[in-house]
Amino acid sequence: MDTAIIIPALNPDQRLIDLVQRLRKISGSAVVIVDDGSNDKCRNFFEQLATTYNCEIVCHKVNMGKGAALKTGIRYVLNKYPELLGIVTADADGQHLPQDIVKIVDAIPGNCHSFILGVRDFSADDVPFKSRWGNRITSIAFYLYAHIYCEDTQTGLRGIPSQLAHFCLSVPGDRFEYEMNVLTAIAKKKVPFKMIPISTVYFANNSSTHFHPVWDSLRIYLNIIKFSLSSLIGAATDLTLFTLLTCSIFGRTSAGIFAATIVARCIAGIVNFALNKKWSFGCHGNGFKQAVKYFMLFVTLIFLSWAGVTLLSYLPINLTLLKILTDSGLFLFSYYIQNKYIFKKQTQVI
Repeated sequence: MDTAIIIPALNPDQRLIDLVQRLRKISGSAVVIVDDGSNDKCRNFFEQLATTYNCEIVCHKVNMGKGAALKTGIRYVLNKYPELLGIVTADADGQHLPQDIVKIVDAIPGNCHSFILGVRDFSADDVPFKSRWGNRITSIAFYLYAHIYCEDTQTGLRGIPSQLAHFCLSVPGDRFEYEMNVLTAIAKKKVPFKMIPISTVYFANNSSTHFHPVWDSLRIYLNIIKFSLSSLIGAATDLTLFTLLTCSIFGRTSAGIFAATIVARCIAGIVNFALNKKWSFGCHGNGFKQAVKYFMLFVTLIFLSWAGVTLLSYLPINLTLLKILTDSGLFLFSYYIQNKYIFKKQTQVI
């Protein structure tokens, strides 16, 4: 036995029994079911899984979230089976076919240095709207962040080589955001992704999912949302001061634009640095080193903003609007640098 399969479950139904029954016929891997605080009506399902299908059941007394359940399963497997080559995680709602789970199991020995994803095809007409567009939006956001295109960032079918399992335990998040956090953390670690096509299966328009399209999406995009709000506050400060300074003090000449850009950006930069360090990225590292790196980025952005506005100032467009357009183009560049180099969290492997 080279791998263990972890399946987090909250109030499962017959589909989990059917999945495990079919899985047992084609795989000899250990199967660990994490009961994430299911209600008493489901007790017979877990008893059947343990007695009839020899599954190992790990229980949360209360619902703690999918991320917490995955961590509990990973921790359990590492403690009980320290010699395994890897771990496969799968969902309990029947969306992952047994043969696809085995695909990921079989891929681990030959990809011990890669993070393996079972990716679905969302182009079919029968894919639910929220699943199709939710994955597309998340894939775009992930590409902008990591420069890796993954067409199924929300897949729960994943292969984790043993050397990455401890690292996955150190990634923050207890609910649906955890899986996205793992992807971004793995990307930051420069671990290659191995993407394996799997079947796209939905039951009753995916109504059985415990994913809340509003709140769980907010959790997934939380860092980007925080950074966006922080940037908006900084941009509002910058634009207000820039407009006042060019109108009342420095004027619209190249030198005036440059002076107004520096003064406005310095004040806005102080505000933005404080918000990003403590709020957007929640980073508590060496403040001096972060300030030096931020200052270097800050100076670069000032120059690029000034150059962009100056080059376009001949156009019959309001100067403030030109600055908005220029700085909007610098937004993603700024996020990438701050997230990757300035406020990078030093994740400790457990």
